[in-house]
Amino acid sequence: MGLIEIIFLAFGLSMDAFAVSICKGLSLTKADIKAGIICGLWFGSFQALMPFIGYFLGARYAYAVESVDHWIAFVLLGLIGFNMIKEAFSEEESGKDKGDLSPKNMLVLAVATSIDALVVGISLAMAGNVNIATAVIFIGVITFAMSFIGVKLGRFFGSKLKKNAQILGGVILCFLGVKILMEHLGIF
Repeated sequence: MGLIEIIFLAFGLSMDAFAVSICKGLSLTKADIKAGIICGLWFGSFQALMPFIGYFLGARYAYAVESVDHWIAFVLLGLIGFNMIKEAFSEEESGKDKGDLSPKNMLVLAVATSIDALVVGISLAMAGNVNIATAVIFIGVITFAMSFIGVKLGRFFGSKLKKNAQILGGVILCFLGVKILMEHLGIF
């Protein structure tokens, strides 16, 4: 996987955190730099950590599934992408304070938005030819930046962008799954 694909993957994975950060920005009375940094650190750290863990879990067990690894990556990325798109169209409103930046609240959100990154890490191990250090650095930095920007955008543009961001992230992950499958089948 080349640098361009890693960057697209990082943007795709960051879309959940971006969408949640927009919600945080919408619900904060003052979306200052500190709020952006808090969201960026929580989401960026977990989005980097989870694929790292997934990569080593996948690398350990990759020998057992080498003949079907491209299908696994295709299915996993497709399911995650489809789920992100589906969630964008669901009308899910909670009565909880979305502006709460407490460690307890941020931990739950960071884990929830990075579960897909764990699965992506497993897919990366099975895809092979991936420098995991480069991937997790890009994923973490891009997610930090997107989360920081999301908090700021939330104050200015409203909730419409949340749906579009999740759809874009889902589409990117689906296309990456198709690309991995096509490469392994010799089409690309």
